[in-house]
Amino acid sequence: MNRLPQAASTTPRRTSRLPVVGIIIVLAAVVAFLGYRVAESSSSSAAAAASSALRDDQRGGLGEADGLVPDGVTVFDDTTPAVAELDPDLLTALRRAATAAADDGITIYVNSGWRSPEYQKQLFREAVSEYGSEDEAARWVASSATSPHVSGDAVDAGRSDATRWLSEHGAGYGLCQIYENEPWHYELRTDAIADHCPPMYADATQDPRMQR
Repeated sequence: MNRLPQAASTTPRRTSRLPVVGIIIVLAAVVAFLGYRVAESSSSSAAAAASSALRDDQRGGLGEADGLVPDGVTVFDDTTPAVAELDPDLLTALRRAATAAADDGITIYVNSGWRSPEYQKQLFREAVSEYGSEDEAARWVASSATSPHVSGDAVDAGRSDATRWLSEHGAGYGLCQIYENEPWHYELRTDAIADHCPPMYADATQDPRMQR
């Protein structure tokens, strides 16, 4: 008579342990999974850092001294070689234009200016890799022997509001867009101050200067 109640009271206690055991197993699986994802994320970050370092190494250690431009550089930055090494007349025109643009709330940034021959060669190699051939790359990047960037006679202006401003007002300062496919690329054409900028080339391959 006493055994039946005892058996009945024992059975519920045994079955009540099962959900607890199940929860513990699930929690252990979740912890293990999260640990794996953290390790995987760390591994991916390390791989990305290694890939970035490899790209920097492949660029041959090029830096600001070769014309690379940090973010936020304007035409008034004399400490950045890409600006400081521009042709003095071009730089003067750019600064006059930038002063007028500032009155309209526009800042003229420099995405690229003077470049070393080594930097220009690297850019051309990258363009060939991107576009698939030297002929197609030449529509966007000149050789180191012909590029007006290497001679300090060209600037790539940024940002879009600045290029729009230059397209409307640049000629008054002798600043002209040279290529239809590059609305950021400006060079000095002093005749434009009294007249207009010359007709644009479709791209650099149409420019006789690039045929040398």
